[in-house]
Amino acid sequence: MSARILIVDDLAPNLHLLVVKLAAEYYDVLTATSGEEALEIASKERLDLVLMDVMMPGMNGFEACRLLKENPNTWHVPVVMVTALEESKDRIRGLEAGADDFITKPIDDFNLMARVKSLLRLKMVTDQLISHTNTGTGNNRPAFEKMNAKPGNILIVEDHSTRSKKISVPLSKKHSVTVVTDPNLVPAHLKRGVDLVIVSLVSENFDGLRLCASIRHDENGRDVPILVVGDPDDETRLVRGYDLGVNDTLMRPIEIEELKARTQTQLRRKFYADSLRDNFNQNLEMVVTDSLTGLGNRRFFERSIEPLFEEMEAENQVFSIMVFDIDHFKRVNDILGHDMGDQILKEVAARLASNMRAIDIVSRYGGEEFMIAMPDTNEDAALLAADRVRGLIGGTPVYIKGQALHITTSVGVAEVLPNEKLRDVFKRADAALYRAKLAGRNRALSASTKKAA
Repeated sequence: MSARILIVDDLAPNLHLLVVKLAAEYYDVLTATSGEEALEIASKERLDLVLMDVMMPGMNGFEACRLLKENPNTWHVPVVMVTALEESKDRIRGLEAGADDFITKPIDDFNLMARVKSLLRLKMVTDQLISHTNTGTGNNRPAFEKMNAKPGNILIVEDHSTRSKKISVPLSKKHSVTVVTDPNLVPAHLKRGVDLVIVSLVSENFDGLRLCASIRHDENGRDVPILVVGDPDDETRLVRGYDLGVNDTLMRPIEIEELKARTQTQLRRKFYADSLRDNFNQNLEMVVTDSLTGLGNRRFFERSIEPLFEEMEAENQVFSIMVFDIDHFKRVNDILGHDMGDQILKEVAARLASNMRAIDIVSRYGGEEFMIAMPDTNEDAALLAADRVRGLIGGTPVYIKGQALHITTSVGVAEVLPNEKLRDVFKRADAALYRAKLAGRNRALSASTKKAA
């Protein structure tokens, strides 16, 4: 199932415009024409994001947002205020009401989708963290508020002193901020620990996008959120930034409250993900890791997908699994040795983990075989995801001890059918994997078709 977004606006043309934009991106869209109706829908429906107009008759958007954030069942749902109000005091009022972000009318498509995707990623991590505590959303709120108040360690990469001060000075009031002008210094800072990197795309002395790519390839930077600052007319490079792993964008000239809001959203996501990893490490009965790759092992996978089978039975929630297998791995071990084979396993595991969604369950199932479960995903969508990741693994060499090794994988994909057990769906996915091997390897096949993605 796609993310579910509620649009709240009293004007039909505005509603229609947003519905068309979001439906075109395959989101499940609900609508409300008043704050009261929005609250009623939120009390009955599972929501992943709310786009709330500010100016409405009766209950305005500020009040509706405040009530959503006070409700123990909906406080964790991100709210974006959609407003024509330009004054900073109005944006501050929205943030004080609990809004996570804001968009100014007329709505720019790129900014809209950037905000939506960024907050939906945060919502997925939030949901996963809540689910692993085994308590209700209301009981989790104090822990989340404590994390939200935590200061972050922010690294700004900007070689223009005036531009860097516009970012560093307001953020320094709450966070620890370091400014570097030389991108070659970034790896050392990542190694010491960074919660957010803010990168300038307008520097004349270094390529900001190249820096973003290098951060994502750095072992210490894979999970660090990246916020890039660019010019509004440079949309092509900003879009490319998302392809390289950028989490959010900020347009110049910088508005201070927007800077703070975007920074806080990314820090929240980082802190939530860190807490989720801590919970995994502290509860070995729930999360048993593979010592080589750091992924969950077979026991972890089998325990983690139990709730998915329960949700499927109770709520008819679809999900799929995929089985990745490294091609010719025995030959690699025989020729290059087991130490080299272990390094390949670790690299493939890292690429799988970094290219799947936060809610996906990724594990090393045994040997050179990896198993992934994708909640709310049918077989066709899972096959596309599997083929994308397969291409990423095979398209970039693995560098080990100075050697560039081209490693490929084969994938079998299967959607879980009603009344199936894990052994049943695994058997079908494994059969699809076997067909992919017979067909020449380095491809993804689904259980219901013999055609590749």
